[in-house]
Order: sequence, then C-alpha cells, then structure tokens
Amino acid sequence: MRTSELVVNTEPTPDEVQYLEDRLYEFNSAATGITDGELLAIFVKDDKDRIVAGICGNTWGGCLEIRQLWVDEARRKQGLGTRLFVAAEQEARRRGCRQILLTTFTFQAPAFYAKHGFEVLATVDDHPRGYQHLLLRKRLEQSS
Repeated sequence: MRTSELVVNTEPTPDEVQYLEDRLYEFNSAATGITDGELLAIFVKDDKDRIVAGICGNTWGGCLEIRQLWVDEARRKQGLGTRLFVAAEQEARRRGCRQILLTTFTFQAPAFYAKHGFEVLATVDDHPRGYQHLLLRKRLEQSS
C-alpha cells in the first residue's frame, strides 16, 4: 500500500473545502440518522450587485450554526446586522430549529449577540493571543 503524501495548502479552493464539508456531513448523517442538513445564506447587495453584508451557516438536527456574519464597515450601525440576524432566526424557526450556535471573539461583537439573547457556553482564553474565543447559544422558543 502506497503511503499518502501530506500536502500543506495555504490557499485551498472552495471546491476542496466543500469536499471536506460534504464528507463530514455524510459521516455525521450516517452516524446519527439525521439527514435534514441545509445551507443558509442571506446577503445584502448594493446597486452594483456587490455584497455589502451577509450571514451564512447551516441548519442540521434542530440547530442553526452561524458561521459568518459580516457588514461592510461603511454600513455598520444602520441595523443591517440585526435585519440579517432576524431573517436567519426566522428561517431557522421555519426549519424547526430549537437553538442557534455561533462562535465569536471578544474583539468582534459579543455585545451584539448578548443583545439578541445569546449566552456564553464556553470561553477559550488566549485565542488569539490576548483575546478570548467564545461559543454562544440562543435557545429558540417554539410557537404552538
């Protein structure tokens, strides 16, 4: 049997990264029997069709995991982040999610998430050096 060569790649293609995501989803779905995974992305575009804000992640097994939330610096403090978050939460509820998970750093927007009902579940000190990496959760109440 041939020994596989390790290749360090500092610029993987989106297709290479997606390949890994797909294999992990296949494994996780087979292990749990939960196969309801879907991507979620919501964007705000300007009049030249450029993305100026967005939120993305995925839903799976009753949870929305937000992986990115970004607003162009010139458009911050205008409610776009809140609008994106509310839209994502509504879609998560529509998909039957009972909670939202995300990670953030202390130099990013933990106060924004606290304002929207998130609680800190875990803290990793000194990641990156001098800051903290936070795991946050918001429980979603189910409508009857």
